[in-house]
Amino acid sequence: MDCNRWLADTFPPEKRGLAFALYGITAIFAPTIGPTLGGWITDNYTWRWIFFINLPVGVLALFLVYRIVEDPPWIKARGAAGVKMDYVGVALLAVGVGALQVMLDKGQEDDWFGSHFIVTLAVLAAVGLLSLILWEWFQKNPIVEVRLFKNLNFLGANLMIFIVGIMLFSSLVMMPLFLQTLLGYTSESAGLVLSGGGLVLLFLMPVVGALAGRVQARYLIAFGWFMLSIGMFYSTRRLDLQISFGSASALRVTQVFGLAFLFVPINLVGFSSTPMEKSNSASGLINFMRNMGSSVGTSMVTTLLARRAQVRQVYLAAHIGPGHPAFNQAASALAARLAASGVQADLAAQKALGMVYQGLVGQATTLAYIDTFAILGGGAALMFLLSFALRGNRPGGGTVALE
Repeated sequence: MDCNRWLADTFPPEKRGLAFALYGITAIFAPTIGPTLGGWITDNYTWRWIFFINLPVGVLALFLVYRIVEDPPWIKARGAAGVKMDYVGVALLAVGVGALQVMLDKGQEDDWFGSHFIVTLAVLAAVGLLSLILWEWFQKNPIVEVRLFKNLNFLGANLMIFIVGIMLFSSLVMMPLFLQTLLGYTSESAGLVLSGGGLVLLFLMPVVGALAGRVQARYLIAFGWFMLSIGMFYSTRRLDLQISFGSASALRVTQVFGLAFLFVPINLVGFSSTPMEKSNSASGLINFMRNMGSSVGTSMVTTLLARRAQVRQVYLAAHIGPGHPAFNQAASALAARLAASGVQADLAAQKALGMVYQGLVGQATTLAYIDTFAILGGGAALMFLLSFALRGNRPGGGTVALE
């Protein structure tokens, strides 16, 4: 049973906000604190031990599910009625999602659509997912309840949770990568930079859960997107190769502050827009969209960073060469310092050019990070505007108001 669906079935509408907040702590806080723990394990042992963390947690979760969780009456009734499995839907889902996941994982490595393998996966994903939608639309008991998307509020909630997945994992990938590759941080130190943001989320999620019972969800969502956009654009102003540990930690807090105001209200909007007996299907779709957003976000930022770094390097290289006085002065000064330290004159000149090029690559890569944060900020700003297209809900009531 999916945790979101269990919470929606167990708690009355007026208490769902706080219930989703407590679940959201694990859904958003765990990926944030994970790099710190994983970095410590990597630096002190080996990265392979990271995967063994799942064993005790998985065993405990399995035990608790069998001891505590029970299906609601309508699920038991369906089981007693002997509802047949939608095997065609399962097969189309496996083909479509499987091909899409592999395409996202291998896309940048294989130069995207310059690779016949990636093109084949893209065709399989498109055909599989489109066929899934058409097949499931006309099924009486579909494996994926695509007809729920006829409700525009539910459609909007799924779109936004998809973008939340992109935003969360994009910044989660970018900050440690920047700190480790350009500033020389260890895995543990880079993880510690993220821990401050995790603590902020840990504090804010219950607060947002309480607010969800008093304030319309769309206003909380709009505030979350606004703050997330501010955090991303602020990152474009503060990120550089001289940033300190404290400044990087504070920057991470600004990047995740808005996320606390998105997870709970978006789930409330999604579940309040669907009948109780459809909560299982709604939960599956919402979680699927968030997970796909995380995959798309990870793939997207790795591609953007690589491509924008190339573009920035070309722009910067146009201003570096024998015809530019600043370049000549910098190269001569570096060569003189190397020669003064005992390096031969010819070798000193070559090393000086190498150091200038290394600095150029570092600056170009930093500008690529800045460009990517700007794109994420623009996406969050667009979601802020779309937040007001959601229908208003009755705070604590769980149903969508007819406005």
